[in-house]
Amino acid sequence: MLMKAQDSPNSEAGTPVSVKIRERIQAARKRFHSNDNIAAYIKPGELELLLDEVELKMQGVLDSMVIDTSSDHNTRNTARRVAKMYLQEVFKGRYAEQPIITEFPNAEHLNELMIVGPITVRSACSHHFCPVIGKVWIGIMPNEHTNVIGLSKYARLAEWVMGRPQIQEEAVVQLADLIMEKTQPDGLAIVMEASHYCMAWRGVKDMDARMINSVMRGVFLKDSALRREFLALIPGKN
Repeated sequence: MLMKAQDSPNSEAGTPVSVKIRERIQAARKRFHSNDNIAAYIKPGELELLLDEVELKMQGVLDSMVIDTSSDHNTRNTARRVAKMYLQEVFKGRYAEQPIITEFPNAEHLNELMIVGPITVRSACSHHFCPVIGKVWIGIMPNEHTNVIGLSKYARLAEWVMGRPQIQEEAVVQLADLIMEKTQPDGLAIVMEASHYCMAWRGVKDMDARMINSVMRGVFLKDSALRREFLALIPGKN
């Protein structure tokens, strides 16, 4: 049974936990856009309280849509399910800390092109909260000072970045910034191809349209032959 707002454990002296988190972010003069991570401003136990608060607000949305969640067995617990989906699954990248990434020195002085992918990524557009499903390819040109991370860690970082309301153009840049910071390579190339359900499910309802974009850093910007080699090695992209 849903609690009334005044009885909710989400509030302390009547202040919702979302307000407390927002005030901490504003006091730090940081932004909290849809594709930002705000884990540093959430105290232990507050995510559970935030879940209760989102459930309460989602129930209000269902009520405003004139959906009888009391007698309809299909939607009786929908508010809770949607709240859990947003906070613990599809938008987890906003509320969870960055995954721990173990870095190793480039002991063998690797300096050849390495490509990881395709990595399946799932996100949601920040305009309509419709799914964005796609694949990412990552090219690394290491040097003797580059930090080496495990292949699965690229997927973990991609999942963390994509697990927020995003637009694809910004998501790829965020991922590139993060990998550059972690590995310090001579060059980095990322290509993402995705289907956007804000086009397929609504609007023009085009099921076949895809968006492809790329980010090139370092030697990939300067060396056209290296760019061509990277793109040629991506299946279906040459």
